[in-house]
This record gives sequence, C-alpha cells and structure tokens, in this order.
Amino acid sequence: MASVFPGMPSPAAGFDQPFEMLAGCHERVQRTLDLLGRLVVHVQGHGADAPAQAAARDVLRYFDIAAPQHHLDEERHLVPVLQASRNAALQAAATRLLAEHRLIEQAWTELRQALTTLEAGLMAPTLAAEAERFIALHGPHIVLEDGLAFPTAREYMTPGQLAAMSADMAQRRGVVPQR
Repeated sequence: MASVFPGMPSPAAGFDQPFEMLAGCHERVQRTLDLLGRLVVHVQGHGADAPAQAAARDVLRYFDIAAPQHHLDEERHLVPVLQASRNAALQAAATRLLAEHRLIEQAWTELRQALTTLEAGLMAPTLAAEAERFIALHGPHIVLEDGLAFPTAREYMTPGQLAAMSADMAQRRGVVPQR
C-alpha cells in the first residue's frame, strides 16, 4: 500500500506564515484521508497484508501527531478571535468549529482502534464504517475553516497576535527561532 501513498510534499511555509502552515496541514489531512480511503478498498481485496499494515501505520502517525497540534493551533489562536467578534455568525462558527473538533477526536479514537488492529496484521471488521465516518466529518469542517475561519481570523488579527501565534506554533513543536 505504501506505493499508493506519495510523499508528503507541502507548501514551504515557515512558522512566520502561520496561516499558510495551517493551509498546508489541510492539504496533508486530505492526502492522508485519501490514503485511508484507498486503504479500506485495499483491505477488502487483500486483507491485512504488509502494504495495508504500512498504510495503517502512516495514517496512525499523521493523525496521532500532526492533527492534534493543528486543532490546538486553531483552538488557541483562531477560535478566540472568532469568539471575540461582535458578529453572531462568527461566534456560531467558533462554536461549531470546537464541536466538530470533539466529534473528529471521538471518531479518531474509534478508527484508531481499527487501524491499530490492522497494523498488527489482523482484520478490523469496523474499519470501513469508521473510516467513512471519519472522512465525512472532515469535508464540511475543512470548508468552514478554509472558507471562513482562516480568512476572518487573518483579517482580524493584529501583527502582535500573528507573531504570538507563530511563536506558539513553533514552540509547541520544539522549533527554536533562528536569530
């Protein structure tokens, strides 16, 4: 299965471009969701073979490590900006964004068990249904973020807030700013 999972190239945005980094993460999320969809099809025809185990490991790694950091970036820096606006639609978007994060996290907990089983070389009978749910939750969520949350927060944030966001994103990932 690894052969159907191209490398993870993404825009060369640095921490000084936090919104470009968030957008790059969405591209990686989509590629990993695409891999998950291909994995489900592969397992139906080939079972829990070595390529399926490798793909399961790739999906696990991404959604265990990078995705939680991405949600935290949004919750620490975008949601407060939307909540602080005087616009009821933006406040509702912040509430929805947070609720969707919790739904995605719960769906991941369930899907993760199936992927761990598959990674161990065993069939996971719930894989297809859990993968379908997990993938479906991301579509409208990414549209909300890309279409409303990111551009609105970018517009409302001060240069100081952007700098703090950049510094926080880098620090939580263990990146030391170069001087």
